[in-house]
Amino acid sequence: MISDASAPKVEPGFGNKPMRKVTPTGADECFVYVTLPGETEAVTAGRYARETNRQGVTTGRFVYGRSYLARADAVEIDPAELKLGARTYETVLMKGLFGALRDAGPDYWGRRVIEKHAGLTELGELDYLLHSPDDRAGALGFGLGQAPPAPVRVFNRTLDLARLQEIADRLATNKPRTTIAEAAQVEELLLLGTSMGGARPKTVVEDADGLWLAKFNRADDKWNMARVEHAMLLLARACGLLTATSRIDTIGDRDVLLVKRFDREKVAQGYTRARMVSALTLLRADETQRERWSYVVLAEELRRISADPKHDAAELFRRMLFNALISNIDDHPRNHAVIAPQREWRLSPAYDLTPSVPVSTDRRDLAMAAGDFGRWANARNMLSQAARFLLDPSEAGAMVDAMEEAVKGGWYAIARGVGVSEADCATIANAFAYPGFRR
Repeated sequence: MISDASAPKVEPGFGNKPMRKVTPTGADECFVYVTLPGETEAVTAGRYARETNRQGVTTGRFVYGRSYLARADAVEIDPAELKLGARTYETVLMKGLFGALRDAGPDYWGRRVIEKHAGLTELGELDYLLHSPDDRAGALGFGLGQAPPAPVRVFNRTLDLARLQEIADRLATNKPRTTIAEAAQVEELLLLGTSMGGARPKTVVEDADGLWLAKFNRADDKWNMARVEHAMLLLARACGLLTATSRIDTIGDRDVLLVKRFDREKVAQGYTRARMVSALTLLRADETQRERWSYVVLAEELRRISADPKHDAAELFRRMLFNALISNIDDHPRNHAVIAPQREWRLSPAYDLTPSVPVSTDRRDLAMAAGDFGRWANARNMLSQAARFLLDPSEAGAMVDAMEEAVKGGWYAIARGVGVSEADCATIANAFAYPGFRR
């Protein structure tokens, strides 16, 4: 059992300084920090530890600190696994890593950046958490010092996008760095921009309005991903969905998609942070447990934890429809989340909306189960479980009709209006309202 007063089995105070060098720590324990609602400075929430037995089973344990539980403003880290309480929480799932901690760690791209900077192909799970930068998603932080470090107040600027694009290109193509200057460039990208879900090259930048996630095009993209994703966010908004704010910045001949961070709010003292937990955590699943990926089950989880369950369940139903109508087959549970800017949890704005063009026109599948017929992106399938989204049949049917009409009639004009080329529109045209949607 982890006690509030116990010390980590590593050098104390190490977590109080910026990580200027990525080296394996070998740590099996760390402190977990949280930025409370409305605040800009983190406090220590508890302790996390991993232990592997002789059979090779790794158990993760988390305990809230006694001093944290005594605070009147203490909040839970997540509403699924780690509710406020004095007990020691344990898990053997995901090699002992709790979902909420995984959500605050680096994504696939972030791991690549950290590994590149360390000169290693793999690190321990705690090393990824400890070396993930201060811009991570949500309100959590990690360190080896009992007191949390001061928050980072300096971010890359939108004016730096050209240089950041160049660095991202080098990392995406695995081009080796050969000089000290190149190592420093990787460090800059590492320190500011390795969280926030997904495998595409990205970083976090700042302007007068706040923080933005900058997503770069790749040389091997089949179309201008930045402009197409921007168009999908605008199309979703036109269909009545709550989405993240986005814009396109053009640097030379390269487009960059900027998506406003909805888990951060700029204030005079810095940035407040909203707690954020992925649908993967709410479903108590991992990336390999596809049988547990389900919009229907997620709707029931929202009904349990949301401060406005009827609104959020209906919003999730509309997002499921939208993903089916644009053939977004990358709608996996890490691309859905709940956030808590204050104490209460709500469905987050939609993000990572991207079309695809599968060959089949008869059947296309979503990443998550949508109804009685599994993952089929089909109107009948999604209507089969509408009641689980707190919708009556006529209300759900009207949503399907309205969404289909809006997507069919609106996608092309919106895409062209934001600069998607005629050639790219022709390439993605088969994504929208494919024939199998009504079969």
